[in-house]
Amino acid sequence: MPAVQRSEFLLALNQVANERGVDVEVVLDTVKNAILAAYKKDHPDIELEEYSTTLDKNTGEATIFHKNEDVTPPGFGRIAAQTARQVILQKIREKEKEAIIADYKLRVGTIVNGMILRFAGPNIIVDVGKTEALMTIPEQIPNEKYHLNQRLAVYISEIRAGLKGDEIIVSRSSNGLLEGLFKREVPEVAKGSVIIKNIAREAGTRSKIAVFSNQQGIDPVGSCVGQRGVRVQAIIQEFGGVEKIDIIQWYENAKDYIAQALSPAKNVRVELNKKEEKVAHAFIPVEELSLAIGRDGQNVRLASKLTGYTIEIEEEIVVKKNSEEPKEKEKIEVKAEKKEKKVTVKIKEEKIKESKEKKAEVSEKPKV
Repeated sequence: MPAVQRSEFLLALNQVANERGVDVEVVLDTVKNAILAAYKKDHPDIELEEYSTTLDKNTGEATIFHKNEDVTPPGFGRIAAQTARQVILQKIREKEKEAIIADYKLRVGTIVNGMILRFAGPNIIVDVGKTEALMTIPEQIPNEKYHLNQRLAVYISEIRAGLKGDEIIVSRSSNGLLEGLFKREVPEVAKGSVIIKNIAREAGTRSKIAVFSNQQGIDPVGSCVGQRGVRVQAIIQEFGGVEKIDIIQWYENAKDYIAQALSPAKNVRVELNKKEEKVAHAFIPVEELSLAIGRDGQNVRLASKLTGYTIEIEEEIVVKKNSEEPKEKEKIEVKAEKKEKKVTVKIKEEKIKESKEKKAEVSEKPKV
């Protein structure tokens, strides 16, 4: 019989430890603290610091000592079991939550797949596996619609103290989500052969991402786009197709980098302002101005965020000095031609007049 009791206690102890993901010794310490709490409930006048307890993990028998003297009351095991049960469960839940939080602290800055469980006012509760996470309004995409049981990728942005302890905060609007999706969809980014240098994002509408590779034979932009755009399209579909993504080549030279950042505008000429730091002037052909500025200035605004420069857009004025003289010559020739035409017309008119006068003279002569 004792052997059976011993194996049952050990089995239960190990099962609790394994299910909750905590160490066996942590469970034993929790049980000891609960037993002392139950003893103090029956003896409220004692100083708990002067008492200690031992727990036989083979039999589960508890003994209470006061300055190395056994003071365990008769029948204490049954009384303690009833009182300590709730305390043990509470302590185990706390330890379980601590273990989960410690695990997710290591995963801050990564993406996980989640499912929407419920709505807490404007906030969203997301199931992220072992626990629940909170997605507040600033972490949501403004024009994205959410519904119950919706599966979506989220970015673990931070763990912060809340009203009920530590809370896991997840995001859909963070730049980290976009970077994590590229790492998931593009093997070259995951391996590090293609490096994401910077991201500028207005969640739900448009993003710009600058990529670079120092390995020969690797096209960083082509790697991220994928064959026929399959890789970047998979990322766009994660946002429901509402967010456009521009992938550009990163350059160490600031002028080239800014010119690339203003894509899809072409033939961009960039000059850095020597008097003011981090200010650049971009000269754009008139037919490319609308592309460079973007709707409501979004394209130039994202380019400024991406490069860290204040970008001032100006129209490129094309002055062709060599072509001015031929134009003047053409004007002179045209004028000369017009004058010649006028002269010839006058000559013809004079000839016609002369012929009419001669006819009139002939008609006025008397007939014989």
